[in-house]
Amino acid sequence: MATVSVPPTLTSARDDAIQLHRAFKGFGCDTTTVVNILAHRNSAQRPIIRHEYRTMYSEDLDDRLSKELSGDIKRAVLLWMHDPAGRDATILRKALSGDIINLRTATEVICSRTPSQIQQVKQVYHAMFGAYLEHDIEYQASGDLKKLLLAYVGTLRYEGPESDRMMAENDAKALFKAGEKKLGTDEKTFIRIFSERSGAQLGAVSSAYHNMYGSLKKAVKKETSGDFEFALLTILQCAENPGKFFAKVLHNAMKGMGTDDTTLTRVIVTRAEIDMQYIKAEYQKKFGKSLNDDVHSETSGHFRAFLLALLGPSH
Repeated sequence: MATVSVPPTLTSARDDAIQLHRAFKGFGCDTTTVVNILAHRNSAQRPIIRHEYRTMYSEDLDDRLSKELSGDIKRAVLLWMHDPAGRDATILRKALSGDIINLRTATEVICSRTPSQIQQVKQVYHAMFGAYLEHDIEYQASGDLKKLLLAYVGTLRYEGPESDRMMAENDAKALFKAGEKKLGTDEKTFIRIFSERSGAQLGAVSSAYHNMYGSLKKAVKKETSGDFEFALLTILQCAENPGKFFAKVLHNAMKGMGTDDTTLTRVIVTRAEIDMQYIKAEYQKKFGKSLNDDVHSETSGHFRAFLLALLGPSH
């Protein structure tokens, strides 16, 4: 469930474009107006505002936002202006071909998305950047992580809620044999099962494993390491409960000294129109406090106002 709140009586896209243009005029930018408008427009409305702006002022709204804003608020707003697939494609391209290669971010995005989301992202990635996502993974990743990511983006998994218990038990046995039962680890088996099974089926595998041998999550932690371990755990946790997975990612971004604003932006902006309501509920359940309150205390200024607008009211 999304958390983006659109006003009940909506102004026209033309009025929004006029207000934005007015906010850019003069000395400095009226960022409060920019936040108040864009944080409360959904993915169907934002492209219309962009189109109206271009028609009226013969300039690209994203280019103007890029000139007028800076720092965290600029990154958050520009990412928000895309539709969900465009956002993921933008994050992945930066992670796989930017100044600093960030395989952890690429892994999080790929391994937490549904098969249909991944198919869409692959198409948009090629349309936006003239490159294939698989090629960039091939070029930047290596070893077992590369094999898993390529298998994961290349396999059309079923998305329905049904699962096969017998098959799940067989997979659980195969994983036990490939990991905890033997000296060393047969990574190929982990890659095959984790990349080929649907979310519901992998949840059934985890449950079967638990009944027979104990925690599959613990087995993955014991048998693998680094980004490969993170990829397997992301797939597993998102198969079982994506809200809980992202609640943990957000909590980790805000705990300790300093806040990881990039992670905060990535998760809140990409999930606000998908399942942020569930993430907020899981956050409250797991950490005993509200996500809105933590974001409020860990951020400041327009950046804080923008993220809190995307999160919707605190319950």
